[in-house]
Amino acid sequence: MAVGRKLGITVGAICALLFSGCASVLPSNQNRTFTAWSTFEEAKKAYDSIIIGRTDFKALTKLGFDPFRTPNVRRLTYLDVIKIFMPNPTIGIERLDNGVRRCIEERDNCYAIEAYPRYRKKRRYGNAALDLLNFRKETEVSGWEFRAVVVLVDDVVVYKIWSGVPIFLEHGTRKNPLGPIEGARDFLLD
Repeated sequence: MAVGRKLGITVGAICALLFSGCASVLPSNQNRTFTAWSTFEEAKKAYDSIIIGRTDFKALTKLGFDPFRTPNVRRLTYLDVIKIFMPNPTIGIERLDNGVRRCIEERDNCYAIEAYPRYRKKRRYGNAALDLLNFRKETEVSGWEFRAVVVLVDDVVVYKIWSGVPIFLEHGTRKNPLGPIEGARDFLLD
């Protein structure tokens, strides 16, 4: 009788843990591009320090925009600048900013620096048992991303532009009414 009681308590405890909704047993992951900046604010502050007509390449490297020493920072040619600012023939050179136009006309004396730091964290939450048995998976994705393009002619900044998402947050829910059978069905049909 004592063995049966212990087994019942053990099974009950396992079921209680599984069906309690404990999300800490669910997987999570983080993706971060390695750059000079750890946050959106740091990247934006470095970008804001760039002064058109005064900041040179050496100053850019001190701010973290160094394609030779900082991961995930690219050096672009004038041909790349054309692809970015004139993606189709309907955009004429006369419609571009003077700094970009000058860059394209200078050709070999022109280049750009592109930085694209980002951070993404994905975690699952909700009922652990429903998640593990593939009935219901709930996810949350959060993070930030920043993209800057800095155009230089003769090693001096002539144009800069940035875009990005200071904060993003997405929630997703995937329901499988058949639970683990649904995955088996896909396996059998393939």
